[in-house]
Amino acid sequence: MLINLVDWLQANFGHFKGAGLFQYITFRAGVAIIISLLISLVLGGRIIKYLRKQQISDDNREELGLAGLAAKKGTPTMGGVIIILAILIPCLLMSKLDNIYIIIMVMTTSWMAIIGFVDDYIKVFKKNKAGLSGRYKIIGQVVLGVIIATAMMFNRDIKVRVETNSARELGLTEADRVSSFIYIEDRDGAIEKADYKTNVTNVPFLKNNHLDYAWLMPGDVETGKKWLWLLYIPFIIIVVTAVSNAANLTDGIDGLATGVSGIIGATLGILAYVSSNAIAANYLNILHLPGTEELVVFSACLVGACIGFLWYNAFPAQVFMGDTGSLTLGGIIAALAILLRKELLIPVLCGIFVVENLSVVLQVAYFKYTKKRYGEGRRIFLMSPLHHHYQKKGMHEVKIVTRFWIIGILLAVMTIITLKIR
Repeated sequence: MLINLVDWLQANFGHFKGAGLFQYITFRAGVAIIISLLISLVLGGRIIKYLRKQQISDDNREELGLAGLAAKKGTPTMGGVIIILAILIPCLLMSKLDNIYIIIMVMTTSWMAIIGFVDDYIKVFKKNKAGLSGRYKIIGQVVLGVIIATAMMFNRDIKVRVETNSARELGLTEADRVSSFIYIEDRDGAIEKADYKTNVTNVPFLKNNHLDYAWLMPGDVETGKKWLWLLYIPFIIIVVTAVSNAANLTDGIDGLATGVSGIIGATLGILAYVSSNAIAANYLNILHLPGTEELVVFSACLVGACIGFLWYNAFPAQVFMGDTGSLTLGGIIAALAILLRKELLIPVLCGIFVVENLSVVLQVAYFKYTKKRYGEGRRIFLMSPLHHHYQKKGMHEVKIVTRFWIIGILLAVMTIITLKIR
């Protein structure tokens, strides 16, 4: 919004000092983090006071039987509203609102926030511990997955810029080209590039780390492209649903989901920067995605919101994010990874989420299996998700959170390293 205002002022009143700064993505991203932090810290405190005054708290956690939960009784919940405001306000101010990637991310944030808010509202105000029915949560996530997948497949502003020789190797034709040819001078001469509409994505660890989902379809490439939606849309739905729910499961102790999400957000911001930069993308041999530079700004908003929320959410937490925050963070992370065509890196980057989710799946599956076979259910972990297992073993939650953060940083570094490991 501000960049549009600056452009309008320059067009009508001439150039003024400092206006050029808004053309730099690093400047706008830096300002976005500052605004996000200020919103979290200043507005967050007032929101927490309001939540406490209205006695908006989730006391169901006492039923888990974990040490220290009694002291958390009465802690306000639905603090995810702070995160959402700290993401959306600086994003609307510092990004280009006509950018398709920003449009999708704003829509994703708003949509998941509504689902999470309704879930928390039912728990807190309707005194229904189950919250929003799992069926309706899944429907909401499926709808979001369909929207993102459809945009990725059919919106012509979501494209990949490649050399024409590489385009032929990827099976791209003139029918896939959505821009005029671009000629870039190189030390070896002029390089011909163009923007293509394709569902090519990055694959880690392979030498030619590009994969077109159409190649996975039976028949020739053209037939694969025609029926690609049968594979691609369900896959994106699974990614969105899995990451969103995994983030929700991870939100079980003070600062865990917030800190891990901040680490992932910073990593995705780096990936957005290198993916949008022609030189960096060429050096790393990853897909050049024009327009994704605006996702650097959005990622900055996400990181600022998480860090700011940690001011109040770190142990001992003054507020819980609730499903309003955790479902939204998971949806945002999934959408960012998909838009950056790094969805296949999610098992590495979101390793904490994956392990937390897997611990629940294994626990439930093993309990049901042993109950059927031996007449009584047995458990792999003392309690799931995994962070509760360590709590049951007597480990303080601050140590659990810190160690999970350290592992999250290691996974983030590994994710970035995969760009060169082939």
